[in-house]
Amino acid sequence: MPMQTKPAFDIAHLGHVEIYTDRFDESLDFFTRVFGLKLSGQDHTSAYLRAWDDYEFYSLKLTRHHTTGVGHIGYRAASPEALARRVEVIGASGYIVHGWNDGDMGHGRAFRFEDPFGHVFEIYYDTRRAEPDATDRPALKNTASAFTGAAPRRIDHLNLLSADVREFRRFMETCLGSRVTEYIQLDNGRLGGCWFTINNKTYDLACTEEHGGGHARLHHVTYATDQREDILRAADIFLQNGVHIETGPHKHAIQGTFFLYVWEPAGNRVELANAGARLILAPDWEPVCWTETDRKKGQAWGLKTIETFHTHGTPPNDKEPA
Repeated sequence: MPMQTKPAFDIAHLGHVEIYTDRFDESLDFFTRVFGLKLSGQDHTSAYLRAWDDYEFYSLKLTRHHTTGVGHIGYRAASPEALARRVEVIGASGYIVHGWNDGDMGHGRAFRFEDPFGHVFEIYYDTRRAEPDATDRPALKNTASAFTGAAPRRIDHLNLLSADVREFRRFMETCLGSRVTEYIQLDNGRLGGCWFTINNKTYDLACTEEHGGGHARLHHVTYATDQREDILRAADIFLQNGVHIETGPHKHAIQGTFFLYVWEPAGNRVELANAGARLILAPDWEPVCWTETDRKKGQAWGLKTIETFHTHGTPPNDKEPA
């Protein structure tokens, strides 16, 4: 695997993720009352949600559907000119292009395209800012809103599943100008996973190998907290509300994140995480390689990861254990 990726910096940040749910009312209750996201708006198919310090109108679009999983992933471009550059690159890339749409309640027109494994992406620039009302207005002028529930501060990243991580890496580098910060090198020569960033965050998207034979599946979406203690408090909140806690709190070896994974009522996996103060500031950063032997050691510390973490994704499929 080549060591360094030359970043394009045409993309500013991960903007939002659309999640499908076949239990809309229960999922919405979880994400607002229990998880602590803010309801910015709602139409006949979707609810638009954000964490208390997300500056955009929404970071999670919760959509009624016949199944679960990810609808699309949205990235905000760094400028109108950067958006135009990316559109030109994507159009010439050979990947599936869906073209322009008019946007939605939270942002203007967007350009959609698709990775080789069925995940739909969009990039946009014109956006709508968060609009807290009187009951949601923060006491501090430098934060976007007040907070309740588990109270994640911002959207952090998502993890997608693919049958070929190396090919997914080529897609991310080509279409979004992403760079790899850490990766898993398996003994059989395949990539077990890659962690990507389009700015100075350690990562905004991860892709790990699909073991269930599924198509266009989501592993999890993650929101970040200020500190580890927020996650410990959240575990009690989840317990009190009957939420399935899958694993954690523990610490990942890769990226060093303190984490807690739960399943929302429809079965989508949601992570609450604290990455500490890690940033990628070195312009010549060389991706950290984790070998198969490294990975068999498990997490940095905490209990061994349970089997469902390696098999469960959404939407579910016939090969996934019951």
